[in-house]
Amino acid sequence: MEIEEAISRAKNNDQKAFNYLLDLYWDAVYGFQLKRVKNENDAEDITIQTFSRAFDKIDTFNEQYKFKTWLITISKNIHIDLVRKEKNSIERVISKDDSKAYQILDESPTVEDKLITEQNLAKLLRDIKKLKPHYQKVINLRYFQELSYKEISKELDEPINNVKVKLLRAKKLLAEVITNKND
Repeated sequence: MEIEEAISRAKNNDQKAFNYLLDLYWDAVYGFQLKRVKNENDAEDITIQTFSRAFDKIDTFNEQYKFKTWLITISKNIHIDLVRKEKNSIERVISKDDSKAYQILDESPTVEDKLITEQNLAKLLRDIKKLKPHYQKVINLRYFQELSYKEISKELDEPINNVKVKLLRAKKLLAEVITNKND
C-alpha cells in the first residue's frame, strides 16, 4: 500500500490503513519524542496521543505536506501542551533561606476516566454497547478482564501500539457517549 492510498483510505475510516500508517510512522514519532523528553514512558504516551489525535483529525490533512511532518507537528504540539500543564502544576514553597520549587505530580484521572468511573455499572455497560464491537472488546479486555496491553495484543492478534491507540480512541468515544447522554 502506498502512503497516499493509505491516507485516502484512512480518511474513509479504513482500519487497515490506520494500522499501516501507525506501523510505518510509529518509530519516527516515538524517536522524535524520546529525544525531547528523554523518558521512554512519556515518549510512548505522547506518541499514542499523537496518533490518536492524527487519526481523529485525518480528514484535515493537506496532501501538499508530508504526512510524517504533519505527525511530528502534532506530536510537538502535544508535548508543548503537556509542558505548559506541568508548569501550571508547580507549587512554590518559600523557606527561610531560599525559595524552592517542588513539582507536584498530577496523577489525577483524565476527564474521560472521571466520566467513566462516575457512571454506575449498568449504565456504563449500556453505554459501552453503543460503541463499535472492536472498541467494546478492547474496553472489556482492559478494564473488565484487566489484561495488560501485551495480553490484549496477543488476544486480538494486533501490534501492541494498535491496541494502545484503539483503547485511547475507545475511551474518548465512550466519554462522548456518556457526556452527550448527560447533556
